[in-house]
Amino acid sequence: MPELPEVETIVRELAPRLEGFRIADARLMKTDVLRGVSKARLLRTLKGNSFEEVGRRAKHAVFRLGTEHRLVIQPRMTGSLVVHERALTRDERRYAVLVCTLEDGRLLVYRDVRRLGTVWLLDEPGWAAYTVRIGPEPLEETFTPFVLAERLRGTAVAIKKAIMDQRRLAGVGNIYANEALFEAGIDPSKRTSKLSLEEFARLHTAVTGVLERALAASGTTVRDYRTGTGASGRFQFELKVYGRARQPCVVCGRRLTTTHAIDGRQTTLCATCQR
Repeated sequence: MPELPEVETIVRELAPRLEGFRIADARLMKTDVLRGVSKARLLRTLKGNSFEEVGRRAKHAVFRLGTEHRLVIQPRMTGSLVVHERALTRDERRYAVLVCTLEDGRLLVYRDVRRLGTVWLLDEPGWAAYTVRIGPEPLEETFTPFVLAERLRGTAVAIKKAIMDQRRLAGVGNIYANEALFEAGIDPSKRTSKLSLEEFARLHTAVTGVLERALAASGTTVRDYRTGTGASGRFQFELKVYGRARQPCVVCGRRLTTTHAIDGRQTTLCATCQR
């Protein structure tokens, strides 16, 4: 599932291609991705509107329109957002969910093979209610070890589950939770309430460092993820634990351990480096 680095890569590539351009037409092929908006209202709002700003909140691409509505798209596991300079091929049309035709003829296409993603259209009050429920952005300057400790205070769940909770911390999913906890030398199953201030400081450094390096590599392509230009990410070649079950630890050489006991997701760790 695209996490912060993947969605940030997408929106950074889309922004200069979309901002300031008017939407001449919009088509929605599938309605099961819609949340809180009807097909008729979505298309009525999009047609003739303009993309004023393209950004991100947590794992969501956020398109601020000229009417101050927000088109919010969470690609999830099999979704992609790409601007095409030409007509779509048959294969590209096959899984296209939402197509916005720009005034110059280019196409913004939200494509989702399994339609696991979601599409929202929010007015100003709706956006305010939506974003306030999400935790702080870990790559903002205001995100400090103290902010991290404060957001996680009062929870006794496993630390891996806590940092993946979007209400507590924005944008971190399974890939980067695995990687950050390994770099911080913290057992993913350790109760959050048992972490020391020194461990919170290490975890803060690890989370921000992993996310920044993944963003520099345009994200991680395990299977379906593509950037805003349709290219693959490159951080999969730098992963130290995620997807490396039973392989040797890059630090101590011990065989990595994998469990699904923490949050139902695959957790890979080194029992020596993450005591």
